Amino acid sequence: MVSEKRIDTFSRDGLTFDVRDTGPIDGVPVVLLHGFPQDSRSWDKVVPVLHAHGYRTLAPDQRGYSPGARPRRRRDYRGDELVADVAALIEQAGVGPVHLVGHDWGAAVTWMTAAARPELLRTMTAVSVPHVEAFVRAMLTSTQGLRSWYMFFFQLPWLPERVLTDPRLARRALRRTGQSEEGAARDAARMADPRTARGAVNWYRAMVLTTPDIVRSTVHVPALQVWSDHDTAIGPRGPALSPRFVEAPLACVTLPGVSHWIPDEAPDALAGLIVEHLRGHDRAGSAES
Repeated sequence: MVSEKRIDTFSRDGLTFDVRDTGPIDGVPVVLLHGFPQDSRSWDKVVPVLHAHGYRTLAPDQRGYSPGARPRRRRDYRGDELVADVAALIEQAGVGPVHLVGHDWGAAVTWMTAAARPELLRTMTAVSVPHVEAFVRAMLTSTQGLRSWYMFFFQLPWLPERVLTDPRLARRALRRTGQSEEGAARDAARMADPRTARGAVNWYRAMVLTTPDIVRSTVHVPALQVWSDHDTAIGPRGPALSPRFVEAPLACVTLPGVSHWIPDEAPDALAGLIVEHLRGHDRAGSAES
């Protein structure tokens, strides 16, 4: 039974997260996880399509991005904690099981949640970023390591925050990756707050602290992977390896001519793929019941 009470926050371990809960209150729930260096507004062009098809959407500002959820230690940003945040949202909202959708870092959290807490999900959709273990292997066997140079830069003390909190530098860096002027200005403004910038960078600094099992685990949830061939951050090798780590129905789609910023740049195409994926498995679930 899905709760028909709106929420605008949820809490875990003394932290309070902001949530944007919109769409038909009685609709099948879809949780949307943003990536770096964005927040829940990155889904603004996608949610109207989901709502038009009857889906309710819950888009949190994740750990480090919500003003009430910015712990200082890097270990507080390891993958285990990020998955537990998603579980807390679903459980406190009373909307499980849900369709889980994530972009960029949100996609990594989506893969890990699907592996660690499959009972909370109907389906999963990963946008841009492949299964985490597939990404790690791609780092070692392709040009992915060169594409991910910024991950090594983010391990440095204070300097990454210095760059991110300068709106001019941050906006220029985002534009070089294909982000629109509007999107780059929006995201750079968010990073101008030093506390947000520190939290965002700590996601990268905590990567090595994540429990290996949660990274390597096989996914048993129906999955959709959407990648774009003009992505400067994610090369083709990782998405090609993802099927090795999924033992459930998996659809892999490549959007031609689109940059890394799929929810901003190709929202209608992405939303259409998501709706098709969700509806297929909603029908399957209804038939089984």
